[in-house]
Amino acid sequence: MHSNQYTFLFAIGISLFTALLLSVMAVSLKPRQQANEALDRKSNILQALRLSSDDPESIEKLYNERVEEMVVSAEGKSLDGEEPADVDLRKEVMKPAEQRRLPLYIYKDDKDRSFYVVPVHGNGLWGPVWGFVALEDDFNTIYGANFDHKSETPGLGAEISEYAFQQQFEGKKLLDEQEKFVSVRVTKPGEAGRYPAEHRVDAISGGTITSRGVDAMLQRCIEPYYTYFSTLKNE
Repeated sequence: MHSNQYTFLFAIGISLFTALLLSVMAVSLKPRQQANEALDRKSNILQALRLSSDDPESIEKLYNERVEEMVVSAEGKSLDGEEPADVDLRKEVMKPAEQRRLPLYIYKDDKDRSFYVVPVHGNGLWGPVWGFVALEDDFNTIYGANFDHKSETPGLGAEISEYAFQQQFEGKKLLDEQEKFVSVRVTKPGEAGRYPAEHRVDAISGGTITSRGVDAMLQRCIEPYYTYFSTLKNE
């Protein structure tokens, strides 16, 4: 009888201690996790700008010196007091475009040229895909792009995270001759004739659904920024 009670109380004690230990570890590790996530975001933004480094100090230094962060509305207004890190892009892209908060990163190089980096988020075959697209200051030409994924198939859809796919976007145009947003389409070989060369890139062979996800992601995520970009062009 007493032995059973002791065993029961001992098990309860171990469970409570384990739960407490895990809770303390989660709290203590959270700042480091947040710092790692922030560093990863900064690194990916710089990669979209064709600036890459494996050194955390170099990434932090370049980012802090050259990149301005802001959040704008789809109405073209700067949302003072808001920061991109506070915006959950996964939730924002589910809202109607006119209701979204839009994170924006502005990079100024040593020649005083500005580049505008837009975060994008969508769905691949097996899970979310995301990335950053850097625009030149004509708000039309893509300077660079960086994409990643959670669980796409290696050798197929996962190729969106490889430079061979990403570099296709460099120099492509988002606007047509009437300055209407048409995006850059991710096309299979049989679809190439439907779009001018400056508005398309090649889809990944064997990664059709992931390629369609990237295509839809670009259309859905970039266009809402153009109200704000128009205000900059008119200044």
